[in-house]
Amino acid sequence: MRFLLVLVLLSLLSGCASVRQQEFLATGYCDCSSCCAWSRDFPDFWNRHFNAGPNKGDVYTGLTASGTKPRQPYDGLISVDTLSHPWTLPHRLILPWFWFSHDGTIAADWKYYDPGTRIYLPGYGWGRVEDKGSAIQGENRLDLFFYSHRRALEWGRRTVTGTIE
Repeated sequence: MRFLLVLVLLSLLSGCASVRQQEFLATGYCDCSSCCAWSRDFPDFWNRHFNAGPNKGDVYTGLTASGTKPRQPYDGLISVDTLSHPWTLPHRLILPWFWFSHDGTIAADWKYYDPGTRIYLPGYGWGRVEDKGSAIQGENRLDLFFYSHRRALEWGRRTVTGTIE
């Protein structure tokens, strides 16, 4: 037990677990055609194609630049969210994929943030940099993924102070 405590203390003092705070201009987005600039065109109306940006005409797969499916953060079974919304407890107990928390998808400029960087934003939760957008340029710009267009619009564009891990 002492060895583990010493190891954790050394890692914190050595800077391995560095944490810093920064102010971001964060915009909400979802997977819809207006947020991600895709459309279904004739004669290939089965597939979605980019209708703007540097990838115009390419097939839109819905995957992030790192190849993952984007998702919204989720707190898991034992969390403040469960306490503030107790009616969610029954489905969290029955469905095992709701037991564990997961990070949301953040799009950022990869010149400043490597893929996999974790960032905590108040009101959104923990997110992981997995995507890069053509309009996201600079150290202070982020896009936050939401499952619904309504929630992305509710978030809008905000200036928030985030914690970078």
